[in-house]
Amino acid sequence: MDFSFLTDPAGFGLGESWLPLQPAASYALVFLAGVLNTLKVALPALLFSTVLGFAVGLGKLSVDPLVQRVCRVWVSALRNVPLLLVLLAVYFAWVQLLPIASQAWQPLPGLFVCKSGVFVPAWNFAGGWQIPVQGRFSVIGGWSTSPEFLALCLALSVYTSSFVAEIVQAGVQSVPHGMVQGGLSLGLTNRQVRRFVVLPLAMRLVVPPLSNQYLNLLKNASLGVAVGYPEIVSVTNTALNQSGQVLECMVVVMAVYACLSLLASVAMQAINFRFNLTSQAVKSRKFAHGWHFKKGSKAVNGELS
Repeated sequence: MDFSFLTDPAGFGLGESWLPLQPAASYALVFLAGVLNTLKVALPALLFSTVLGFAVGLGKLSVDPLVQRVCRVWVSALRNVPLLLVLLAVYFAWVQLLPIASQAWQPLPGLFVCKSGVFVPAWNFAGGWQIPVQGRFSVIGGWSTSPEFLALCLALSVYTSSFVAEIVQAGVQSVPHGMVQGGLSLGLTNRQVRRFVVLPLAMRLVVPPLSNQYLNLLKNASLGVAVGYPEIVSVTNTALNQSGQVLECMVVVMAVYACLSLLASVAMQAINFRFNLTSQAVKSRKFAHGWHFKKGSKAVNGELS
């Protein structure tokens, strides 16, 4: 295998990139831009899927029957549909239903939504905040995201949230009922029990399977090629057609995903270690030596207030 082609001019650019690419940019630089685009969509999707998954998972345990049903339908509908179909449905719905740029929606001042994407205010170090404004044919100024990015980010978020919700529900239900009763017997409110007892103990079991979902999300970002988002797989397809170095390009993209997965695994292991320490503290120190809350709680230092 010969990887010397990485220093040759790629001869193509990317429609969306954090790096200012020129036609004479090397293949290595174009691959780097593809990696950054992958992280650009995977990290926000990871955050949104976590928040949404926790909300849906806790909603399935709600005492409100309507909230329970809505959350169960959300999980059942998304878990039984392939991610590619979710992505295509979101993308074509975005392209078909939203107005053109000259008639962009403005739900908030400085925020525009249209077929071309979402436009928000951006900070310009030279002149301060740059607020987007409605032009005659398009939205001018600010920071914009492409519809391909938004569709991929939204599809990854809602799809992964259904699996995160099941993990969160299982983690909360795994907490022994005696631990909850012990917190209530000390005079804690239901909210304090959920925050200081249930959540730390549940996270000990939630974090390991969450690692698998985050790794899946990172690799599922490769489906961006289906809607034209220039992530690393899309860049690789163009590069191998341009250069003819098929095997070398496959090795490069495999090495990229291996490195990203290893970094994600190390980060999740560190988080898992932190939550294990927290859960051990809940089981030992707090129940053995008393609870410590701010004044105004029903239990302060293990005594009823």
